[in-house]
Amino acid sequence: MIPLTHAQLLLLKQNRKLLELSLGLTPSAMLIDPLYIKEIDDAFDNFWLPNTLAFPDKYLWYTGWEIVLKSTNTVIGGMGFAGYPNDAGEAEIGYMIDANQHNKGYATEALQLLSQWAFTHEFVKVIIVHTYADNLPSRRILEKCGFTLMNDVECLLTYSLNRE
Repeated sequence: MIPLTHAQLLLLKQNRKLLELSLGLTPSAMLIDPLYIKEIDDAFDNFWLPNTLAFPDKYLWYTGWEIVLKSTNTVIGGMGFAGYPNDAGEAEIGYMIDANQHNKGYATEALQLLSQWAFTHEFVKVIIVHTYADNLPSRRILEKCGFTLMNDVECLLTYSLNRE
């Protein structure tokens, strides 16, 4: 997984292929659901770019992390936090996987890695992930990673993973 700096986010917004080449990766041909494309565009303008600029010393909590498949050296998705953990020690994670790579275990592995990284910070007590009730693949990922269903508000589910 590769966390992107502010400059790399700017390059990604301009041209994914140029970013991937600059990272020494094979350019990807990700198939992304249109719903996620809207979310990604919104994240660029309203979260990643302003927050990585405002909080350069904490940018890892505000950026996108590229998920790289080592066997092909290509990006197969993205993952990241919804900001620096709150006062209760809660860190929220979101993720998206290339539709061509669904059901192969890559999201599970990436979520485990990012969760482990977050828990290396003593102030992180719990990791939160939201998913829709009808997103059964995401729910399976969360259950495989040890997350517990905590809440259901109008079919938006909240899962949590506590520090061991």
